[in-house]
Amino acid sequence: MASPSRVSEAPVIRKNIPSDSSPLTSPVVIDHEIPDGGLKAWCAVLGSFLAQFCGFGYASAFGVYQEYYSRVYLSYESSSAISWIGGLSAFFVTAIGPICGPLHDRGYFYLVFVGGAFLQSFSLFMLSLAQPGSYYQVFLAQGIGSGVAQGLMYVPSYAVLSQHFCKRRALVMSIVASGASLGGVVHTIMLNKLINGPIGFATGVRISAGLVTVLLFISCLLIRTRYEIRHDALPVNTWKAAMKCVTEVPSLLMVTAYLFFQTAYLYPFFYFQLESVQHGLSTSFSFYSLVIVNAASFCGRLSAGVIAHFIGVVDLTILSTLACAVLLGGMIGLSSMESFIVLGLLYGLLSGMNIAMMAPFMALITTNPSELGVRMGISFAITGRRSPISGALLTKQYIWWAPALFCAIIAFVGGILFVILRMRITRPSEARRQSLPESLKVNE
Repeated sequence: MASPSRVSEAPVIRKNIPSDSSPLTSPVVIDHEIPDGGLKAWCAVLGSFLAQFCGFGYASAFGVYQEYYSRVYLSYESSSAISWIGGLSAFFVTAIGPICGPLHDRGYFYLVFVGGAFLQSFSLFMLSLAQPGSYYQVFLAQGIGSGVAQGLMYVPSYAVLSQHFCKRRALVMSIVASGASLGGVVHTIMLNKLINGPIGFATGVRISAGLVTVLLFISCLLIRTRYEIRHDALPVNTWKAAMKCVTEVPSLLMVTAYLFFQTAYLYPFFYFQLESVQHGLSTSFSFYSLVIVNAASFCGRLSAGVIAHFIGVVDLTILSTLACAVLLGGMIGLSSMESFIVLGLLYGLLSGMNIAMMAPFMALITTNPSELGVRMGISFAITGRRSPISGALLTKQYIWWAPALFCAIIAFVGGILFVILRMRITRPSEARRQSLPESLKVNE
């Protein structure tokens, strides 16, 4: 049987309507009908790229806010309390996936996506009005408002690509994922120059909000769905698709593994700049330390689709997860500028590859494409939970080894779960082989 972990194999042609779908309520996408290119398809890629740039890319620059809030704007708050702002924002990016996924599958893509773009712009302008020392104002605008907005755009911007691409799906999803890292680079440089410069916090945030507004407007103009979906899809189909995320063993293993990894994933993005400051490095280097991580992450995400073509989505995920676990443990030894540069480059590159493979991984184990939006939404919601435990372990005394060791251990557990998943899907038992759907047996 062909290995399910390879994305370069010929697409499966699904000839029959799955038993849990109705031809009147759920469209069945025939893989050979997907164009895998064309103006409309690549415009959707560019639009989704811009959405990631302005959504999760902005969240990737939260390390700038973390350092500035700790030092100036919210100096009376603990690191743990401040990290709740960025952590909750990142949590909402994926937590509302169970809402956005089904809405996408039922044909409400534009309503959800455009609504998220508007809310992101509004929230950032409201953040610029937050007063110094007013924790709740920052929390509402950045932690809740911006987080929900990013979540409304996140799952639909990936799911819509499956309407346009099949054989190139991993490649285009990795390209779109790289938008978040590029956004992290641009927003980090911009915010450091604006907020920490003569312009100040309020005006600096307004300028960045203006850029985000323009780019999201272009994104909304570019993205178009390929086919219409009936709005009266039966709720039972959504429920069955959602339950598969936790009842199918491969899906359950994947979700659990990503849950462990992503609990540790954002630790360097939140604290890398602050840690460089606390270790006495120059202010100019500290401002660009987070840029190093995001720039490397951009390269990792952009190259992940090409690398996965040769070694497979699952194998690339395993290697990058275990390597990131080692690098997180290596943060205990950070001290010199050279160590920050090397670790930042390696962690950004490998973590970028890992995150870029998340959406293709979900598409890989989803046998019915009409369920992809729902299953992505549920999976992202479960795996996207962010814990403030790293900030709590850090404390006001800045005990840097404690959160680094914690993140390294749980990331390693995630890597082991991916290994178990790899063993299961590449060497299925005879009983499991007989239970596979016909759409997968055609490749035997």
